[in-house]
Amino acid sequence: MGGQHLHLPLIAAAGSEDEAAVVALWRACELTRPWNDPHADFRLALASGSAAVLVARADAGLAGAVMVGFDGHRGWVYYLAVAPERRRHGLGRALMQAGEDWLRGRGAPKTQLMVREDNEAALGFYEALGLERQKVVTLGRFLKEGA
Repeated sequence: MGGQHLHLPLIAAAGSEDEAAVVALWRACELTRPWNDPHADFRLALASGSAAVLVARADAGLAGAVMVGFDGHRGWVYYLAVAPERRRHGLGRALMQAGEDWLRGRGAPKTQLMVREDNEAALGFYEALGLERQKVVTLGRFLKEGA
């Protein structure tokens, strides 16, 4: 991490009023894809009881966010985003820790996340936090028509 640590904002659960700002941050950080509706993801996380969106607020607005969920077998981390002007000061690490604490509090024995294979910056970030590449292949299909 470069430079002096900025004061790290408090990380807390998002509310429905945070949706627009969180989705805007996810988009600014290029975490969204046309086939995924981040608004629907946000709403489902807040409504499900087995997921949450955690946010870090700063004076200038939203500084970071992460979505976490527990499927009963593994904990998952999605959409970890830090505003570009707040990067490299420990906020990404703090968001990841907050997400893992949320998962640990629900009994998740393991944290997993998916990173696109060409996203070297994200892979480097997570490896620096001690996450290891897993020997698995992710398979999937869309369940709704037209996706």
